[in-house]
Amino acid sequence: MASAIVSALHLFALALGLPSVFLRGRALKRPLDRDGFARLFAADSVWGIAAVLWLVTGLLRAFGGLEKGSAFYLASRLFWLKLALFALVLALEVWPMTTFIRWRRVLARGGSPDTSAAGTLAHINHAEMALVAIIVFVASFMARGFGLR
Repeated sequence: MASAIVSALHLFALALGLPSVFLRGRALKRPLDRDGFARLFAADSVWGIAAVLWLVTGLLRAFGGLEKGSAFYLASRLFWLKLALFALVLALEVWPMTTFIRWRRVLARGGSPDTSAAGTLAHINHAEMALVAIIVFVASFMARGFGLR
C-alpha cells in the first residue's frame, strides 16, 4: 500500500508542478503590481512544494524499497538522464528562487522590487516547463525497462 501512495504522490507532484510553473510564467509576463505579485508568489510556492514532493517521493520510490529496487534504477541510463534533467531544472531554478525571495523581502519592508529581470525569468520558467515534460517521457520509458545496461 505504501508503494501505491508514494507513487500517487509522485504523480500528484506533476499535477501540482506543471500548472503552477505555467501560472508563474504567466504572472511574470503580466504587470507585477500587488495582485500580480500575489499570483506570482502563490504559483511559485506551489511550484516549490511540488519540487520537494517530487524529490522526496522519487527518492523513496528509487531507494526506499517501494518499487523495482535501487538496482533497477541505478542500472538504468534513463534513470541517470532523468536525474540529470531534474538537476538541470534545480540549477535553472536557483536564480528565480533567490530573486523571488528577494522580491518578497523588499515588498515586506514596503519597498518596490526591481522587476527588470521578469522577462528573462519567464524564459527560464519556460525552459523548466519543457524539461519537466521531457522528464515525464524519460520516466515512462525508464519504467518500461528501456535504457537498461
